[in-house]
Amino acid sequence: MGLDMYAFTAPKEVVTRNIGFTLSELRDVREIHYWRKHPNLHGWMEELYRAKGGTETFNCEPVVLTEEDLDALELAIRSGQLPPTTGFFFGESDGSEQSEDLAFVKAAREFIADGYAVIYDSWW
Repeated sequence: MGLDMYAFTAPKEVVTRNIGFTLSELRDVREIHYWRKHPNLHGWMEELYRAKGGTETFNCEPVVLTEEDLDALELAIRSGQLPPTTGFFFGESDGSEQSEDLAFVKAAREFIADGYAVIYDSWW
């Protein structure tokens, strides 16, 4: 048990909402990144989900990442501003994740440039 976090791509044209959908509604979904127990990144994603209007418990609630979201995420990563986040079985972020997080941001930007939507999802 624990916090499992994923990034997926799907063709941009099949993603019609930023939140409020399930991955099973989409076609050609592909996993592009996986994190295990990185709660501060998850906390940042939850803040994004809430800013986009999400009201559900942030578990199995996909959220689409835009270029602007990735800019804000990169800034938060580089400046050490991912919000301290705790939860049952979440583990702890220790800062060693920074290079992996930045590699994800870079890859996500490339997928968006190639016409894909990038989606964050988690399960705990």
